[in-house]
Amino acid sequence: MKKKLLSLLALTLSAVLILSSLSAFALAEEKADAEEYEDAFTLWNKDAASLNALLDYVEAVTDESSPDFIPVDDRIAVFDMDGTLMGELFPTYLEYYMLAWRILKDPTCQPDEEMLKVGRTLRDCALTNSFPSDMPMQHAIQAARAYSGMTLGEFADFVTQILNREADGFENMTYASCFYLPMVEVVEYLQENDFTCYVVSGSDRFICRTFIEGMLDIPYANIIGMDVQLAASKQGDEDPLNYVFTAEDSVVRTDKLLVKNLKTNKVLQIAQDIGMQPVLSFGNSSGDVSMHNYTINNNPFRSAAFMLIADDSERDYGSAERVQPLKEKWEASGYTVISMANDWKTIYGEDVVKTNEFHWMEELAEDRVAVVSAPEEAAAADTAQAAASEMPQEEKNEDIQYVMYLGTNDKDTNKPVFTQEEAKEQARDILIRHFGGYTLQEANGGWMDDGKVYQEYTLVIYLSDTTEEKVHAAADELLKVFNQSSVLIQQNPTKTEFYAAE
Repeated sequence: MKKKLLSLLALTLSAVLILSSLSAFALAEEKADAEEYEDAFTLWNKDAASLNALLDYVEAVTDESSPDFIPVDDRIAVFDMDGTLMGELFPTYLEYYMLAWRILKDPTCQPDEEMLKVGRTLRDCALTNSFPSDMPMQHAIQAARAYSGMTLGEFADFVTQILNREADGFENMTYASCFYLPMVEVVEYLQENDFTCYVVSGSDRFICRTFIEGMLDIPYANIIGMDVQLAASKQGDEDPLNYVFTAEDSVVRTDKLLVKNLKTNKVLQIAQDIGMQPVLSFGNSSGDVSMHNYTINNNPFRSAAFMLIADDSERDYGSAERVQPLKEKWEASGYTVISMANDWKTIYGEDVVKTNEFHWMEELAEDRVAVVSAPEEAAAADTAQAAASEMPQEEKNEDIQYVMYLGTNDKDTNKPVFTQEEAKEQARDILIRHFGGYTLQEANGGWMDDGKVYQEYTLVIYLSDTTEEKVHAAADELLKVFNQSSVLIQQNPTKTEFYAAE
């Protein structure tokens, strides 16, 4: 009996020692995790709900015993750039400033009137954020033209020169250092937990590559952005399938825009460049909603989307009042909102000071006139004179105005294919690729069928100085994208004049 009691006592002591050891190990592990957390996030407020949501998520998906565990190869995180990883309020997008400076100030650029118009609009509308609704696409088109002919090295040098300038509206900060430092911590934390991070930006891919160098450890291959077509420097008009790249060649930018990487284009570029569905998405605007939705819907893994709001008016140029409706909208969409004002201890660093002073207008003031080379001017004059002499006198200055009426209800379901804003964006993308210019108006159509009245949001498109063949080519694409059975096209004889006051 005595031996049995001693045995039981020994077992009990062993159990106690084992439990004590496990408890000590757990406490040590918990302490190590806490210290790791402290080291990873020194610039966040510890009670920030968005930070804790991220920590809970990462802890769950990296724990092999968790039902939410995600294998390392599938841990894909995508980040928007402007307004998500770096500032965009000095007083507007860095990419816009670069193009305005290139067009209005760079002596190596010879802008034409179309380019100058966009450069001036970028300058004149920045402080009031009164850009035309089609500015993202107009910027992309003119950026392709303004940087055309540059080698990739020359373009990187140009970007670097701009980045080294003092950021307007701040003291002690260059454009190169205008990163949101708390978000840099997020990228580094995810990488330490075996996430592969990608930048998916509306800005030029090569601007992003130069910009993140030295700040984020993200390889060039993981940068997705707006793209222009590249070419060999000595290729000329020859098809690249027929041209052989030589030792004398460099890779240069052309003026052909391939993709403006916003909205659904971000989803398509992720599918094309990455080939895998992300599990984490970080953005700050409506241009990132499609990317978020692609991430959190129909995903085989636990996924999450984070939306940053510019609500800090003390350290940056945000507004809590202005973004409150967005905050509510993003939360209702299932996104976790990151508040710059409430969640971060600092934005750009404690030594960076907001000045409330912008030198945008005086820095970008210019007296440039459109540049047309003598041969081009002479050729244009000869062409116009020849065309005028070939026309009967009564037909001079006559033109055909084409008017297209595009319905936006699906022909099969009679429901809108897109929201009204998305419909305009889709139409603009198609039209700008087919025509040098267009006018787009909104209308509401209606008809009666079997005694029932139907209403339809309609886009009215006005086109001049084009051909019936080009109009039909654009109409074919519009019919497909909007799933229409037909589009109404009117041809109206007209006389046109581009009038400019003396």
